[in-house]
Amino acid sequence: MYDSALDLLSSYNASTNQENTAQKLAIESIALTRQEKLPLASQRLTRAESICSNNHLASCGDVDTARAIFEIKQGQLDEAKQSLLRALAFSHVHHSAWLEASTTVNLGFIALQVDHFDEAVDWSRSAYREAAAAGFEYLAQVAAGNLGWAYYQLGDDERALEQFQLAEQSASQSGSMRYELKWLSDAGYVYRDSGDLPRAMECYRKAFSLAQQLDSKEDIENALEDLAYLSVVKGDLKAATDYFDQVAPMETAGGGKLSPNLMLTKGKLAAALHQDAEAESDLRSVWNNPDSLTTLRLVAGSELSTLYESQQHAGAAEQMYKSTLAAYESARTTLRKEETQLPFGANATQVYDDYIHLLVGEGRSGEALAIADESRARTLEQGLGADTGKRPLRATAIDPRRKAQVSGSTLLFYWLGERQSYLWAITPAQIKMFPLPPGQQIAARVQSYRNAILNLQDPRNERNQDGLWLYNALVAPARALIQPRKPVVILDDGPLSELNFDTLLVPDSEAVKNNDSDATTHYLLEDFVLVSAPSLAMLGQPEKVRNLEAKMLLLGNPVSPSQDFPTLPLLGYEMTKIESHFSRNQLTVFAGSQATPAAYLTSHPSQYSYIDFVSHATASSNDPLESAIILSRASAGENSFKLYARDIIKMRINAQLVTISACYGTGTRLYAGEGLVGLSWAFLHAGAQRVIGAMWEVSDISTPRLMDSFYGHLANGDSPAASLRFAKLESLHSSSRFSLPFYWAAFQMYDR
Repeated sequence: MYDSALDLLSSYNASTNQENTAQKLAIESIALTRQEKLPLASQRLTRAESICSNNHLASCGDVDTARAIFEIKQGQLDEAKQSLLRALAFSHVHHSAWLEASTTVNLGFIALQVDHFDEAVDWSRSAYREAAAAGFEYLAQVAAGNLGWAYYQLGDDERALEQFQLAEQSASQSGSMRYELKWLSDAGYVYRDSGDLPRAMECYRKAFSLAQQLDSKEDIENALEDLAYLSVVKGDLKAATDYFDQVAPMETAGGGKLSPNLMLTKGKLAAALHQDAEAESDLRSVWNNPDSLTTLRLVAGSELSTLYESQQHAGAAEQMYKSTLAAYESARTTLRKEETQLPFGANATQVYDDYIHLLVGEGRSGEALAIADESRARTLEQGLGADTGKRPLRATAIDPRRKAQVSGSTLLFYWLGERQSYLWAITPAQIKMFPLPPGQQIAARVQSYRNAILNLQDPRNERNQDGLWLYNALVAPARALIQPRKPVVILDDGPLSELNFDTLLVPDSEAVKNNDSDATTHYLLEDFVLVSAPSLAMLGQPEKVRNLEAKMLLLGNPVSPSQDFPTLPLLGYEMTKIESHFSRNQLTVFAGSQATPAAYLTSHPSQYSYIDFVSHATASSNDPLESAIILSRASAGENSFKLYARDIIKMRINAQLVTISACYGTGTRLYAGEGLVGLSWAFLHAGAQRVIGAMWEVSDISTPRLMDSFYGHLANGDSPAASLRFAKLESLHSSSRFSLPFYWAAFQMYDR
């Protein structure tokens, strides 16, 4: 309400009080800046700064903030950041909670404008905590929305939607229609990208209605832009054209140019209308525009690639795919934290998928495999310390057959695509590619089959159609290439990381030949040793020479830290069983009150070849690095009993095997190119050669028996993978309820 603010201040005489005069000038400058009356705003700022140059006044922090807002309006973001940092320091000296919170909000906003998304997350989180604690509802709302936008740009749609909904609810309750429509629009982006187009359209139409009520030209333009873009995505080209024809004159009035957002819509619309020359020109303008956000450039690059592909210009399409992926990698290297690197991969998923589809269509399946592996290897490479320099480890320099030979395995590499999925079966002698159904079709079957297992069903006896379908789709095509008595390494993709291939149902071969509809089935576990691995780039790397004895670090049976994590009587029994397979001089045991996170972190875990945790665990779907192993309290601190994944990553280890016999030892969050992320991923990241983790909440009754059998086979000289298989088979062939896959299939081995 800038006019009202200026009217009120015009009648306020603060000439006898320099403190109030500086504050009045700062507020006037902000209002005039928002109204784009920049010469007048500059005059007010100059007067306010003159007062502050000779006086140390509390209101001078507001003057620095006003200068920053003025600089942001002029696009001087580096200067604005410095002004805000001065204001932030000022707030600390004068103990101004409002100035600190508002300044931090603006620092988060600036980080967003320059694509520093991990920095934006930090500033916006801090701003939200400060504003919420002080009761500044407006600032908390803006901080939540900015945090949502940072998550959205990083490809973390789940957390983005959560923040947008929080901000929209706050704005609605406070009657702030302008911010309500802003957060509604942002939520619409998440729905649009996830394929929920009806809900996205509902958000955009409501935002447009609010913009009309406000009679806000800027917000009406934004809403029309969103409606036009979504209409193109829906294939409603008439509606898209109508919306575009309304908004384009508004943006170009007075000699203005179309925004990068609207230019992208224009290019997509032209491509849909087969106006190829116009489409190429529009999309190129977005691609080459330095003001385009990284995510906009990636979309423009992808659209250009598919445009060239539709024109049968395969060379131009491939070059554009490469340029787009290079831009993605460049943006990703600016991110310094795993929590922001992980979701950012989602921004390139469609580009990789389209590029792979192009290469397969040209009969270049080997190159397609290389690109597919490159897409998923980057973050894990960095975490495991691969010497890749600044560029990603190029899978084109990797011989997959050599990987199969070194690992002594048959490799099954999967790519789940939008139009078609692929399986590459790799042996030391050959590589063969098989087309698979679209990714969504496979994902639906995986979820249905997983639910059957979690509901304690016996898929084998019930001839579960999902289990049979998944085997026939995912494994049967390559069955003839799988080497007898050799391990099978599953390099899964996306939702496949939620599937334990051990549980797939194999129909009896003779019955199948005779078309017997009542054919018996068995689990794939009974045929092969199966392990999972993250990527070809990391697979089969020689183990470091560790010169370690077979020493075991065993932590567990903790004192219950809260009613959420009750004491389980059989945890102590499980630890006793594990201890029985090691001599006393091989064991370091922390049990009961001694089993604390600090005990692990200070035990020099790099000296142990085996590490085992027998306890509860939690998995965070919002922030996988907040997943934790639950141990005893180390202090009075609220979470002193949690050994977080983020702390595990920081402690380098050399273990041949880490076992997490606790619920959700793997993770619950899928990331593009990374699969399930959680505790198992963290230990691999820290240097473990292999990890056993749980894919769902395990039974504390059956797990001690399985682990006792596992360590028994390990002590007899079997490999870790074979030992786990033998232990599972014993459960499967028992006459107890533990024969159900719910009990034995929870545990999965991850190798590198």
